[in-house]
Amino acid sequence: MQSERMGELFVRNGLISSDQLYNALEKQKQLGGNKHLGEMLVSMGLVSERDRVRILGEHWGVPYADLTVESVNPVVATMISQDLARRYKVIPIEIEGARMKLAMKNPLDIFATDEIRVITGKEVIPVIATEEDILFAIGEAFKGGGSEADTILREFEDEVSIDTTRTDEDTPIDQLKEIAAEAPVVKLANMIIQRAVSEKCSDIHIEPSREHVKVRYRIDGILIDGLIVPKNAQASLTSRIKIMADMDIAEKRAPQDGRISAIVDNKPYDFRVSTLPAVFGEKIVMRVLDKSNINVGLHKLGLLPHTFDMFESMLMRTYGIILVTGPTGSGKSTTLYSCLSKVNAGDKNILTIEDPVEYELAGITQVGVNKKAGMTFANGLRSMLRQDPDIIMVGEMRDQETAMIAIEAALTGHLVFSTLHTNDAPGAVARLMDMGVEPFLIASATVGILAQRLLRRVCEKCKMPYEPPKDAIKRLGMNLDDIDRSKVTFFRGRGCDTCKGSGYKGRVGCYELMPVTDKVRELILAHASAYAIREAAVEAGMKSMKEDAMEKILLGMTTLEESLRVIYAG
Repeated sequence: MQSERMGELFVRNGLISSDQLYNALEKQKQLGGNKHLGEMLVSMGLVSERDRVRILGEHWGVPYADLTVESVNPVVATMISQDLARRYKVIPIEIEGARMKLAMKNPLDIFATDEIRVITGKEVIPVIATEEDILFAIGEAFKGGGSEADTILREFEDEVSIDTTRTDEDTPIDQLKEIAAEAPVVKLANMIIQRAVSEKCSDIHIEPSREHVKVRYRIDGILIDGLIVPKNAQASLTSRIKIMADMDIAEKRAPQDGRISAIVDNKPYDFRVSTLPAVFGEKIVMRVLDKSNINVGLHKLGLLPHTFDMFESMLMRTYGIILVTGPTGSGKSTTLYSCLSKVNAGDKNILTIEDPVEYELAGITQVGVNKKAGMTFANGLRSMLRQDPDIIMVGEMRDQETAMIAIEAALTGHLVFSTLHTNDAPGAVARLMDMGVEPFLIASATVGILAQRLLRRVCEKCKMPYEPPKDAIKRLGMNLDDIDRSKVTFFRGRGCDTCKGSGYKGRVGCYELMPVTDKVRELILAHASAYAIREAAVEAGMKSMKEDAMEKILLGMTTLEESLRVIYAG
């Protein structure tokens, strides 16, 4: 077995004992084999990350490069672009004639070695190195590139003086306030935010580690590396962002939430800020909300014609509840706002209660949850029912009380929109029952349930035909015998400057819409399983999420691999 062979290498190199190997293998089995042995040993504190990577290299027959000892030639390192280096987690470190030594996180990645061989014209000799060492070396190699980030970081090091012997915990508050107001720190924070806006990212992650602070951006649902900030900038950068978000900079041991409102590129943005105390300091996550450019409108969501027509007819109802389900970050809020825009004809009283109000919609009264003032979802919803509403949107049904009030509102002549966290449309019924809602209320009030995910779109600038792996096609449930290959072409992105080498640009929704028909109502009243409800819904015209994804693959909107990553669950 591969894990045992690798384990023998750890023992042979004197890094662990045979007993420790046995314990690690047993723990690996308990976790279902989801964690590689080396990662297990690191998490158990038995070996270091560098030792894990060194042994992995020995196992693969690839030399190990310690980039903290081995010097990286900056001229050689910059023979490939910084974007390419960060995308593949690689850096060229040495050239000998026609051969280039390339430090890689994954030296078995033939796509990376082939692309770099074509770009540089050199034969690539892969060596293995830790991801952290590679990213640090990339940051060092491109420091002289004249980018805005490098200029600001150099200015920070030159002008900002902070006692590096102090920890983030014991730096005096007055000193932090002074440094947080200095020009380099202000520029650094602004640059991080500016870059997030220009890259159209949804979240900014500022993550402290032992040696440095990493900034990462979530673009089209995927976290990508941004820049490495020196460790001595951590306290001042954290304080600057907390001051901007109106947080308590003296409180470093408890999580905090705040909000930044800013004008970036002449457009208003909101940033929802969350801090979390971690081992090496406070981790900060900022959700980016473009208040002026929410992409609302049913026709923009990516609903296929059959699903679009069915959903549009549901929105024409005068009462009942329509639920949108999916995990965090699946686009539920955008779908709800699109529904509100569709029904907002100016002749109805529309009220929303949200936590928080993400985007402002003209002609609609929006209320934010404020627990300190007693404005919970349930209390706010009760008050809204006394405001003569026609349509109500409840940001999320989190508890039985909120769910009961929303359903009673739907049964008394109001059209209600809300969200739930479930994996699929039939699962929403079971979730409501788990919350204590009676089946007869669910059956009577629910009009339809829309489950959704977001798939990355193939970049239009570098779109190219390709042949996907046959096992991946079968895994998604697609039968090649049913496809006329002379008429169907699979597409993916080659990778270009527009998509930052990812092959994807933008996202499109993937949906399954379950109409609550008489048959479905009977099954809900009979406490039927989600499987039975799904079968009845399919008979009534529901297309599953996998079927929706298949159509979008065949239309060239997304790739088979992306669909498997996002919606495959069996």
